[in-house]
Amino acid sequence: MIGLIDYNMGNLRSVVNAFEKLGVPIQVVKNADELEKFDKIILPGVGAFKDAMECLEKEGMHEAIKAFATSGKPLLGICLGMQLLFESSVEFGNSKGLGLIEGEIIKFDTSRFKTRLKVPHMGWNELFVQKESPLFKGMSEAFYLYFVHSFHAVCDDKYVIGKTMYGYEFASAVQKENVFGFQPHPEKSHTNGLAILKNFMEM
Repeated sequence: MIGLIDYNMGNLRSVVNAFEKLGVPIQVVKNADELEKFDKIILPGVGAFKDAMECLEKEGMHEAIKAFATSGKPLLGICLGMQLLFESSVEFGNSKGLGLIEGEIIKFDTSRFKTRLKVPHMGWNELFVQKESPLFKGMSEAFYLYFVHSFHAVCDDKYVIGKTMYGYEFASAVQKENVFGFQPHPEKSHTNGLAILKNFMEM
């Protein structure tokens, strides 16, 4: 059974719709005590890092997520949900994250852009696979996904399974053992996104 964490900071409907297309049941969960009963969980997110962490901490969900990750069962963070997996973010000051993956979240450095590009990074862009992952099973070495974000992860390359170019190269997909994160939105990325979610379902 797959659980979808509801902490008032995510577009849950689009994720639910994606799994409905796959013919797979997914259950929205708001109670931290219920996380342990799921085989896999998804941490979505839209909005500010600091606000999201405050919501998770208010409900006691942050400790439940850490315990779930320790159990070895698959955990997938999407967009802001991926960013929350890291140790910290500079968004609206320095904020502490879940600390499941070593690294930090920074704002796009527009001074490094070779051309005048807008922030947020919004729309379709290509993810280039960096290493094997169960989430990429049956997929090509590069494919398009849908992005909407102004901040991105900086971490050791050993955790990076996918990179994307927007002004400069950044980590767009990460994995540390059973913990996965995607900066783009698989649930909004049609065939390619559904393939990723299907692979997560089948893990």
